[in-house]
Amino acid sequence: MCDASRMIDQIRALYAYNAWANGRILDTAALLDRDAFPVQHAGAGSLRDILVHTAWAQWIWLQRWQGASPSERWDAADFPDLATLRSRWAEVESETARFLTHLDAHELERTVSYVNFGGETWSYLLWQALLHQVNHATQHRSEAALLLTAAGHSPGNLDFLVYFDELK
Repeated sequence: MCDASRMIDQIRALYAYNAWANGRILDTAALLDRDAFPVQHAGAGSLRDILVHTAWAQWIWLQRWQGASPSERWDAADFPDLATLRSRWAEVESETARFLTHLDAHELERTVSYVNFGGETWSYLLWQALLHQVNHATQHRSEAALLLTAAGHSPGNLDFLVYFDELK
């Protein structure tokens, strides 16, 4: 394993990629007809449901990293259109970036404990929870990308290395 300060830089890069990839999905979703955003798809929910869940998961993990155990889920109905979700997600991205800016090397080994929705207490090292959240988002971006592509609007290549190529 690499030293902690280098790992923080890598985690920050991973979160920058995560924000970029989320932005690509949201930009592509903006190409859909407004009425298509909440439409349910067999077995997958709606694009709105998937994106709200992805943003909410980032928010709840951020809360957990800061010592809270929120007991509420975001209701997709509170986001009637893409603009309302995009606005709230931008706040979450900003809060996440602020958290990562102040992260120090010693904190990566800190244990994060929280109470889940079943009332169970779970604990993980902070670095594990940080990587988990991005991985979780990748899963749901893939689901969203599939729905967008089926609707005729592929978000294009969301690969990690494509992000770095676009930075050049």
